[in-house]
Amino acid sequence: MNRIMPLVSIMLLAFAVTAFAMTAKKGIQQDTKGTQAPDITLYGLDNKPFKISDHRGKVVILDFWATWCPPCKAEIPSFIELQKKYEKEGLIVIGAALDEPGKVADFARKFGINYPVGLAGQEQAKAYGGIRGIPTTFVIDRQGNIVRNYTGFRPKMVFENDIKELLKK
Repeated sequence: MNRIMPLVSIMLLAFAVTAFAMTAKKGIQQDTKGTQAPDITLYGLDNKPFKISDHRGKVVILDFWATWCPPCKAEIPSFIELQKKYEKEGLIVIGAALDEPGKVADFARKFGINYPVGLAGQEQAKAYGGIRGIPTTFVIDRQGNIVRNYTGFRPKMVFENDIKELLKK
């Protein structure tokens, strides 16, 4: 058993690195400047509904993700840091989890997610053009317009550069 665990760990790490590299390579950046962000309703981990428009006036990073997705897991620490650093300037990160409620709640607790996480389904994904890969992340300005969207992993500096510009406005 002790010999198997390191092998399993190495295999999981190899899978994560491969998936990470594939999404970074295939990731698509699109300018969708001026497109109004769909006002979807998400159900928080407390089962209370909230809408994207509840955060109008703030810069929003809306991240569609899942607990089983290695690139999603890799981005979350960056979102935690950005939320902490820029919250007072008007940033809010919102996690739209495409996953089972119990898994999401456990994950959020374990990783110390400090931003709202809501459960999303096909309806919410469809409103944003159909999520074809995860993570898919939208950067939304204070007026509710989508400024950028990214499919696949992006390093923290990509989002930080986007939001710094928008927080000044």
